[in-house]
Amino acid sequence: MTTVPPHTNLVQTPGEPSPKIWRTGTLSYTFRGLCILFFWLLWGDFAWSIKERAIPSIVQLLFRNFGASDLVNGILLGSLPPAIGIILVPIISYKSDRHRGRWGRRIPFLLLPTPFVVLALVGLAFSPTLGAYLTKLPPFHAYGLDACALVFLGLFWTIFEFATVTANSLYGAFINDVVPQKLMGRFYGLFRAFSLIAAILFFFWLFGKAETLYIWIFLGIAALYGFGFTLMCLKVKEGKYPPRPPLDKGSSRTKGFLRGAITYFKQSFGKSYYRWFFAAMTLSAVATSPVNLFSVFFATSLKMDLGFYANCLALTYSISLVLAYPLGWLADRFHPLRMNITLLLLYSMVSLWGGLFARDPWTYAIALVAHGVVAGSWATCTASISQRLLPPGEFAQFDSAKGLTLSLGGMALAPLVGFILDHAHHTYRYTFLMGFGLSLVALLASLVLQRKFIALGGPDHYVAPE
Repeated sequence: MTTVPPHTNLVQTPGEPSPKIWRTGTLSYTFRGLCILFFWLLWGDFAWSIKERAIPSIVQLLFRNFGASDLVNGILLGSLPPAIGIILVPIISYKSDRHRGRWGRRIPFLLLPTPFVVLALVGLAFSPTLGAYLTKLPPFHAYGLDACALVFLGLFWTIFEFATVTANSLYGAFINDVVPQKLMGRFYGLFRAFSLIAAILFFFWLFGKAETLYIWIFLGIAALYGFGFTLMCLKVKEGKYPPRPPLDKGSSRTKGFLRGAITYFKQSFGKSYYRWFFAAMTLSAVATSPVNLFSVFFATSLKMDLGFYANCLALTYSISLVLAYPLGWLADRFHPLRMNITLLLLYSMVSLWGGLFARDPWTYAIALVAHGVVAGSWATCTASISQRLLPPGEFAQFDSAKGLTLSLGGMALAPLVGFILDHAHHTYRYTFLMGFGLSLVALLASLVLQRKFIALGGPDHYVAPE
C-alpha cells in the first residue's frame, strides 16, 4: 500500500505543482496510493459480492425444491440473519472500536470468519448428499430425503450466516477507516459497480443452471471468497488510532460486560436524533424486503422461465451498473440523505404499480426490473450515509446500532410476510403492496430526520452530536 505520512515534505522541482494528498485519520494517499487502495478494496468487494448475490438465491431455490414452506423460508432467509446480528453485531462492533493491535482494529475481525464461510459453503454444496445418507439410517428413514436435506441446509446456512454477519458488521467500518470521506460516495459508486458486475456474471451465466450445478457453484464461490477476501485484508493497511479508554482495574468480566452494554445502549440510543436516523434507515432498507425475499417464488408462480427471470435480473444489474458511479457522485454532491428521500418517493410509485399490475410474466418482468433499479439506486446513494452522519470516534458502535434496528425489523417482517402469503393463497403480487406501505412510512421518518439534520448545520456545517 502506497501511503504518505501525514507531515512528509515531498521533494518536488521548483515551479512544479504539489502532488495532491488525500487523508483520513493518520493515513495519507498520493493518487497512486489511492488507486492501489481502491484496487484491493474492490478486489475484496468482488469476492464478497459474488457470495452475497449468489448464495441466498441458490439456497432459496434449494429450500423450495426440498419442500420448505413460505413461512420456513421467511424464518431461515429473512429472520435468522438479523437474529444472529442482534446477538453478535453489538458485541463485535463495540470490541472492534476499542481493539488495538498490529493488524489494526478491523482486519482481525474480518479475517477470523473467512474459514467458516468457506466451510459452510462446502457444507451447503453437499447438504442434499448428506441428507440422502441420513435417510439410510434407521432412525431417520421415515422422515424422507426432503426433511433430511433441509436439516443439513439449515445447519450450514446457519453457520454461513454467523460468519457472514460477523464480517459484514465491520466491513463498512473498515472502509470508513481507510477511505477519505470526500471520496466516499464515489468509492461506493465503484463498490456498487463491482457488486453489479458480480451479479450480472452470476445471473446471466449461472443462475438458470443453479438447480443442476449448485455443487460446483458453491465450491467455486468458496474458493474465490476464501482467496479474494483474505488477500484484501492482507494488502490493505489500517492507520493508527487514539489509545483505547483504560479499563478499571479489578473489575470482573461480568461487570465489564454489563458496563459495556450499558454504555453501548446509552450512547447509541440516548439521543432522539440517532433514534430517528435508525428508524429512517431501517424502514427504508426493509421496504424492499418483501419483494426481494419472494421474487423467485413470484416468478415460478407465474410460470416464468428461470432463464428469463435471470435475464431480467441481469438487465436490472446492467442498468444499475451504468448508473452506479454517477449516483455516487450525486451522493457526494447533494448528500445521501436528500437522495434517500428522493428515491423513497420514486420507489413508492414503482411498488404501487407492481402491486396493481404485475399479473403475468411480462408485467412482472417490468415491475421486477423497475424495483431492482430503484432499490439498487437507493442502496448506492445511501451507502455512505452512515459515514456522513455518525460520529467517527465510535463509528462501528453507532453503525452496529443501525444494524441492530435493521435486524429487529427484518426478523419481524420476514415471517410476517411469509405468514400473510401462506394465508393469501401465495398471491406474491402483495409483496409489492407491502413495499409501497413501508416506503411511505420510511419517507415520513426520513423527512423528520432531514429537519433535525438541517437544525444541526446541514450539509455544509454538520457535526455529529456526541
